Amino acid sequence: MLAKLKSLSLDGLVGYSVDVEVDISSGLPGYELVGLASTATKESKERVRSAIKNSGYFYPTKRITVNLAPADTKKEGPSFDLPIALGILAASGQIESKAYKDYVFVGELSLDGKLRHVNGIMPILISALQLGEKRFVIPKDNAREASFIDGIEVYALETLKEVADFLEGAEEKPVVTSSYSAACLTRDYGIDFADVKGQTVAKRALEIAVAGGHNVLMIGPPGAGKTMLAKCVPTIMPEMTFEEAVEVTKVHSVAGILDSSVGIVTTRPFRTPHHTTTVPALIGGGTKARPGEVSLANHGVLFLDEMPEYSRHALETLRQPLEDRKVTVSRVAQSVEYPANFTLVASMNPCPCGNFGSKTQICRCTPQQIHNYVSKLSGPLMDRIDLQIEVDNITYDEFRARGEAESSATIKARIDKVRKIQRERFKDDGILTNAEMTPAQINKYCKIDKDSERLLQKAFERLNLSARGTTRILKVARTIADMEGAWDIKPQHIAEAIQYRGLDRKYN
Repeated sequence: MLAKLKSLSLDGLVGYSVDVEVDISSGLPGYELVGLASTATKESKERVRSAIKNSGYFYPTKRITVNLAPADTKKEGPSFDLPIALGILAASGQIESKAYKDYVFVGELSLDGKLRHVNGIMPILISALQLGEKRFVIPKDNAREASFIDGIEVYALETLKEVADFLEGAEEKPVVTSSYSAACLTRDYGIDFADVKGQTVAKRALEIAVAGGHNVLMIGPPGAGKTMLAKCVPTIMPEMTFEEAVEVTKVHSVAGILDSSVGIVTTRPFRTPHHTTTVPALIGGGTKARPGEVSLANHGVLFLDEMPEYSRHALETLRQPLEDRKVTVSRVAQSVEYPANFTLVASMNPCPCGNFGSKTQICRCTPQQIHNYVSKLSGPLMDRIDLQIEVDNITYDEFRARGEAESSATIKARIDKVRKIQRERFKDDGILTNAEMTPAQINKYCKIDKDSERLLQKAFERLNLSARGTTRILKVARTIADMEGAWDIKPQHIAEAIQYRGLDRKYN
């Protein structure tokens, strides 16, 4: 007897339909799984056998053939356990109802028949909805994540026995109801710009960076507060829209780091990979082409502390995501595209000892050592970083000052106004921030007068700027003008943007 059920699998963040066909025939007892299944999928044989027996059913002592179609597509993971087990029960006549044909089944089985949490349930359900599927049976541990998707009928159950009884109509089960509200997207970072002493210039630069979506590099001695400043950046970023939250959640779900009790990412990501991180860990990859840190930081912050300490190869792989805001991970078996629309915040010492240019410390490095250290960051990579600012140690008086510093909420309120200006400006262009402007959009929205033109030309010649570096200055100047509510870019806006090219001015 033959039973056919519907399931889904993932290719990156995109789901595709998988038909689980189970045939039970006479002959020597055996179990054969075909359809280009991964090792984890092939191991379903023993999980399914034990789950069926421990759920009160009998395991057929006949020839069992399971086909996962389409046969030419790699099937990853244990999420086919549930449809395979149900197919065996249906093909052996232990489930008489044909209701299983109306549902899509996704779930891993434990040996006692319980359903385990499955990674990537949100992108799976969204893709299935786009394919026209409406009714799903999933593990109960995935219920919270599924509740944020409208337009589908989801049943989150705990055991194989419970699923079988549900299909037989023995027991009604409630549909997972939508639980999204604006309150879901909370902001709890545990840190505030009010906690940062001094560093007025750095705070101004970070405000500009967030307002326009620009990348920023902080250069300064150890203990100047670079890490603390970086950790404060998410606190002044605009709230995530629901669409952004879903996109971030999809990546985190596929990566297996989503908190199942919450079901959705509620705050902007802040990822801080160690400087020993590998290229696949940073960009994405491995045997299963999993998302890397640049994708896990999507719509948030990727913080690289002591940037020159990262391997040259790892840093150079950042070029594509910084430019395209997405990353393509290619492996022998597949090629997957992940979003990588993050704000890069990086820090570095100005030299090996860390004290070059400090007002309070003495540098003991030779000019050659300083040059070698800074040159670990290539020109093409630095061109993609809009603001390069110097952060020096604060004085004792600044450290012990009693005055209340400006809070993140106050800074964020200003940034929200600037982002609103940009949304209105780019409403017909398909982008949201100044940093995303194309050359054609720069020509349209970054027109400058003759005085500004002369100032930009001097910077171009004296700092040996590339064309990309020059356009980055124009983008930053556009953001500074927006912060002042100015329609036109003025010379003072260009001048301030040039001042944020610290490495170009000091180390060239």
